Amino acid sequence: MERLRKLNNSVWIGLGIGLLVPAMCCAMAWYVIHQVASLAKADLLYIGGIAVNAYTMQTFFKYNKENIGRGILAATFLCAFVFFAYKVF
Repeated sequence: MERLRKLNNSVWIGLGIGLLVPAMCCAMAWYVIHQVASLAKADLLYIGGIAVNAYTMQTFFKYNKENIGRGILAATFLCAFVFFAYKVF
């Protein structure tokens, strides 16, 4: 946790973290969806990957890294928009 305190309080770092964490979670969800036949239509698992950002954002707010939290929030909205576009189109 000491590494979190030393991290530069920048929105761009938060945006990077906020895009990287859901990308890894959604990649795992994609793998599970394609390996388990009963989950073939369970696209909402991707929402779980995006929801991990809420916990990540809370962690950075706890360490008074508000700008990183704002970047994670922006990335969460971006990921939610991409998911919405995926479901609609």
